Amino acid sequence: MTLQKVTAKTHDVGGIPVARLLPNRTHRTVGAWCFLDHAGPAYFAADADGMQVGAHPHTNLQTFTWMLEGELLHRDSLGSRQLIRPKQVNLMTAGTGGNHGISHTEQTPDGIRTLHAVQLWIALPMHKNIAPSFRHYPELPEWSDNSADFILVNGSFAGRTAPTEQHSPLLGLDIRFRQPATLDIPAQAGWEYGVLVLAGEAEIGGQTFVQDELAKFEHADTAQTLPIHAQAGSRILLLGGEPLPHPVRMWWNFVADSQEALVQAVADWNDGHPRFGHINLAGTQLTRLRAPELKNTIR
Repeated sequence: MTLQKVTAKTHDVGGIPVARLLPNRTHRTVGAWCFLDHAGPAYFAADADGMQVGAHPHTNLQTFTWMLEGELLHRDSLGSRQLIRPKQVNLMTAGTGGNHGISHTEQTPDGIRTLHAVQLWIALPMHKNIAPSFRHYPELPEWSDNSADFILVNGSFAGRTAPTEQHSPLLGLDIRFRQPATLDIPAQAGWEYGVLVLAGEAEIGGQTFVQDELAKFEHADTAQTLPIHAQAGSRILLLGGEPLPHPVRMWWNFVADSQEALVQAVADWNDGHPRFGHINLAGTQLTRLRAPELKNTIR
């Protein structure tokens, strides 16, 4: 399998360091995983607002929030209101097609002074008719082996299966190394894989990767193994998946399989189309964000 190193573009967003690994110019997806942000760790002063993300829309994707530290309050246009804590997943599905969409907000609750999370998006198979939904997963498979602690957040691994909903074959595995160790990860033929270093250092395929670097494996024709050696205290997130059978195009918070669908999504959100529902922002400091107009060709 061909291995390439992806280095994050890091920005400060309201006092929160956000390292973006996907998408980028050369690597847009890992299977159907099409967006990967490592947010934090951030620590807020007593008078700070923390994360306050106003109402914004999504199409043809799932938002997948994996909480590492702190808490976040999610609200969406389906009426969901859910607090997420460490070792939990929030999975929101925007639905597919020009008639479906969803909108949501994210906030740091009062009194919470830290934020550390991985925010991912999963592109949906747009040849399927999928309705909007929201699901919260408070418990996921956990085990220890070979001096490492594992949490399976998506898919199947080592005879275990995560409860998180899937619309295409995916894998998500959080691994924390208590001692230096080498793991041989089985890789399926035809899949793409990525290993994000969340903390510490890992040697993968003969290369050294540090925090906020992604080891990206292109798909192979035959099943193989991915050797990963990490130092004590290191933590990685292993992602894998089968590529979707159609193009994945992105603009702002939208995913589509064509330029025309992206243009329509921007217009629908800015014009208040009912496909995105409504969130009552009264009593909050949040606003409804506006989608930027799409001016260039999306490839």
